Amino acid sequence: MAATRSPRRSSLLARRGFLAGAALTCAPFVARGDSFPSKPIQLVVPLGPGGINDIISRMLGQKLTEAWGQPVVIVNKPGAGGIIGSEAVAKAAPDGYTMLMCYSSHFVNPSLYAKLPYDTLKDFAPITLVNTVNLVLTVGASVPVNSVAELIALAKAKPGALNYGTIGIGSLGHLAGLRFVKAAGIDVMQVPYKSAPEVTTALLAGDATLYFDSPITALPFIKSGKVKALAVTSATRSAVLPDVPTIAEAALPGFEVVGWNGLLAPAGTPRPIIDKLNAEIVRILHTPAMTNSLRDQGVDVVGDTPDEFAAVIAADIAKWRAIIQAAGIKIE
Repeated sequence: MAATRSPRRSSLLARRGFLAGAALTCAPFVARGDSFPSKPIQLVVPLGPGGINDIISRMLGQKLTEAWGQPVVIVNKPGAGGIIGSEAVAKAAPDGYTMLMCYSSHFVNPSLYAKLPYDTLKDFAPITLVNTVNLVLTVGASVPVNSVAELIALAKAKPGALNYGTIGIGSLGHLAGLRFVKAAGIDVMQVPYKSAPEVTTALLAGDATLYFDSPITALPFIKSGKVKALAVTSATRSAVLPDVPTIAEAALPGFEVVGWNGLLAPAGTPRPIIDKLNAEIVRILHTPAMTNSLRDQGVDVVGDTPDEFAAVIAADIAKWRAIIQAAGIKIE
């Protein structure tokens, strides 16, 4: 005999059915990103505060907050060459509410470390390449050279006697030094320091011969005559140092080393949300105010598509893997 349902139970079942149907009906709208963002967004910076990565993140976060009316909270997670912050984002919910402002370590770490707690290519969804940044080759005022050619000649005359300071293995300055030493065919030793100010202090004291520094950081010392700017590492001259030649034009044709900052989301983030993030971030980056502000920091705006950024990451991983393996560098 079939059980009878009370009017109240029938009403509850009908209401549940309506709510389930409504949830299913709303799902496509969420997937399309129509309601995104509806709560605060975390932008993870895998470095400490104060660096160019952090500065760009805060500038962009402020503009996104103004555009969407939802706070973009900057969360600094420094350590292990960017791995700590990257891991946090790789394991976050793929809903668009967590982003990573990655930097050059992202394409270097797969070659430096035998094992990472994430897959650099598979565990992230590219949003956009935010900017590129070059370096300036500096030497202390007491170093008896005034050009890249003279520096190379000095290094060849005194093999093993010169050194270049870095902020650690795998840093952009370290990579630039590796590339420079190989391209010039010279024997110059790397000396790692804990921070950029420590390298600058060593350069001023004569303990470090040369340093691939950020143009905006080096500028005060260059203007005061405490260090000499020999060349920049980009293919074209820097807007911050327009009178300083490129290494390519000064001595080593084809030489180029540039770093970048880019935004990633956890893998599995719906493409409509990725596209919405991309569209708004690229729009902000290309406003005159943002472009000019970033140029004043010594960086150049890019703002490309997710697929274009994915290609940049894959190409840089392959390029630097060959250089790092040839140099025999590994971190256990």
